[in-house]
Amino acid sequence: MAGSSDRTQRTTGFVPGGHMIDSYGNGGFRFAGMSHQGSVIAMPTGVQSWAVSVPTRIDVASLTPVIVEIGRIDLLLIGSGEKALPPDAPVARALRELGLNVEVMDTPSAARTYNVMFSEGRRVAAALLAI
Repeated sequence: MAGSSDRTQRTTGFVPGGHMIDSYGNGGFRFAGMSHQGSVIAMPTGVQSWAVSVPTRIDVASLTPVIVEIGRIDLLLIGSGEKALPPDAPVARALRELGLNVEVMDTPSAARTYNVMFSEGRRVAAALLAI
């Protein structure tokens, strides 16, 4: 990315607008023509850095950026790394109680599902742990 506004977006860890996940692995993701090391949250409003690096740290507080979007997204996909958390994981239950539809799966499956739903114009978000 070039230009001062692009550097600002990199510094703040946010790229506005919806973007497909171009690839994942080696501890990060490629999207919007850039590479990011670490986990991300992808939403229709933008893709941002996510400070969570292990499944045990996924909780409601870590998903605040998604929670503020309730009503603007129809589904949250949680990619919990190499292995999926159980569908009834405490974080999934708590998010459902807040009125959010949640599916928990491994990160590769979540990234692929996000891309399909995003390409269909669906209101989907994904919280993806880097692998």
